[in-house]
Amino acid sequence: MGKSKLLFITHEMSPFLELSKISEITRQLPQAMQEKGYEIRILMPRFGNINERRNRLHEVIRLSGMNIIINDNDNPLIIKVASIPAARMQVYFLDNEEYFQRKYVFGDKEGKFYADNDERMIFFCKGALETVKKLGWAPDVIHCHGWLSALVPAYLKTTYKNDPTFKNSKVVYSIYDNDFTEELDPDFTQKAVMGDMTEKHTDVYKPGTNSALYAGAIQYSDGIVLAGENIDEDVLNNVKNSNKSVLEFDSTLDFENYYNFYDEIVNEELAHVV
Repeated sequence: MGKSKLLFITHEMSPFLELSKISEITRQLPQAMQEKGYEIRILMPRFGNINERRNRLHEVIRLSGMNIIINDNDNPLIIKVASIPAARMQVYFLDNEEYFQRKYVFGDKEGKFYADNDERMIFFCKGALETVKKLGWAPDVIHCHGWLSALVPAYLKTTYKNDPTFKNSKVVYSIYDNDFTEELDPDFTQKAVMGDMTEKHTDVYKPGTNSALYAGAIQYSDGIVLAGENIDEDVLNNVKNSNKSVLEFDSTLDFENYYNFYDEIVNEELAHVV
């Protein structure tokens, strides 16, 4: 048997974009897992404030050229890649001029939440899974970080559940402290539907709040990591009632715990770690 394959999907990662503690975890955890024998891939958006020249991003022609459909509109997906030489890891960046080429990440210079953050999220989640398919690389575990990746578990358990790339994949979702207090576009869950999904599949996400996105991710994930110190009480109750395998927050970042947790998820031994 070859190495186990571990995919990270995140909206930020050091040194490319550092908005919160997510960027530290998504930099350190993949390297730690690689050193323990996992084969690693990392996907994130190519936001406009990521310096392409300094980080030596270059386009991957064989992966680019797909269109991601949102609301009947075709949105071109460009894939770029950069290396972290110290870690021998490659990071794939999903780029789209309309959605990501902005000076700011989730809100304008006044801090006003972008009205199309829902579509940016849908584009990123669909684009990430289509990119992995095009790579021809079937992950054993997919670990999602940050609210922008919250639709990935739903897509994996519906549209992609029988796809040869993902049919054996387990999905883990990390819950952090709430990142935003706004609500996504009211039509968000309708736009998010794809393939043979119906709006029933996205109902749980409907309020469009940070907590609702977490609720959806919890419902569709195989395992949950509590990665914040001040997680919303309703979200914690949701996790508790989900009967999912849970890895508790550990401020020492004991990566051995993650290694064991992934192993447990892959082997479907869903005994609680907590």
